[in-house]
Amino acid sequence: MRIFAALYLVALALLLIGTFGLFGQERDPLSGVFLIPLGLPWVLWLDGVADSLKPWLAVFAPLLNIVILGTVCRVMSPPRRNMQ
Repeated sequence: MRIFAALYLVALALLLIGTFGLFGQERDPLSGVFLIPLGLPWVLWLDGVADSLKPWLAVFAPLLNIVILGTVCRVMSPPRRNMQ
């Protein structure tokens, strides 16, 4: 889950750098492409959403996957023992 979260932060940083042309980079309309695979399958369900909301939902879709992975990891992990 930590690796997925790190990949999300890197993809989000690349989106911000490419969108706003930070650090002397040229503006790139495809800078958010790395968020798409991280947000699957939720990104595929955005067809019926208004076009103005799609970029925002695509940015936050990986967060839903992080929450789901975190919940599954907590539920499936064995209980911790108190070591004293």
